Amino acid sequence: MPELGVNMDHVATLRQARRTYEPDPIRASLLAELGGAGAITIHLREDRRHIQDRDLHLLRETVHIKLNLEMSCSPEIVAIAVRVRPDQVTLVPERPQEVTTEGGLDVVANREAVIRAIGELKAAGIHISLFLDALPEQIALAAELGADAVELHTGQYSRSRDATQRDELARLIAGGRRVREFGMALHGGHGLNYRNVRPVAEMEDMHELNIGHSIVARSVYVGLERAVREMVDLITIPSARRSQ
Repeated sequence: MPELGVNMDHVATLRQARRTYEPDPIRASLLAELGGAGAITIHLREDRRHIQDRDLHLLRETVHIKLNLEMSCSPEIVAIAVRVRPDQVTLVPERPQEVTTEGGLDVVANREAVIRAIGELKAAGIHISLFLDALPEQIALAAELGADAVELHTGQYSRSRDATQRDELARLIAGGRRVREFGMALHGGHGLNYRNVRPVAEMEDMHELNIGHSIVARSVYVGLERAVREMVDLITIPSARRSQ
């Protein structure tokens, strides 16, 4: 079954709306762990709009499951990651004006920055994932540069419906096949929720799904531990039922 990484950015967003101390993403992460999460995911943005440096340091000290740090290739953020040493870093694109990540990292256009970041992070013993659109040239370059995993951007799939969504799923399946052919682990994330996650979870050798907003939104009604447990149940796929 895929491992569920629960993204805590939206808990931190609510806290930062009042510049106060609650809700605390550290306490929320412990509840997610009790709910069956396999990883805690946070995005330390350059503008610090939600997750703060304090959160990263405390999570490194307290979580007993994998800590996955989403981040840009900024030298400042790379230096922080090297000091803190999360279990995994996922390199993502980042624009100051965006509401959320808008697409996959363009490794081709940002080759030198990605090479520098991967080199420093690998030297610190950190597992590297790249957040990419399901494009053959991006996946091939990720493998060439030494990425351990590729997280396919599922945003287009998540926003689409009916035949268009089926086409987007087919594109993800083809991209996932290419990721596996290059020997990298297959991850997925962005926009996934309780209605659309199952087909992505059923992709062959899907190793990790990172989901945040839908879980945190559901937790308003049912509590975080239950919301995480419900998502874990949805992505628990018997191996015989995996597609393609």
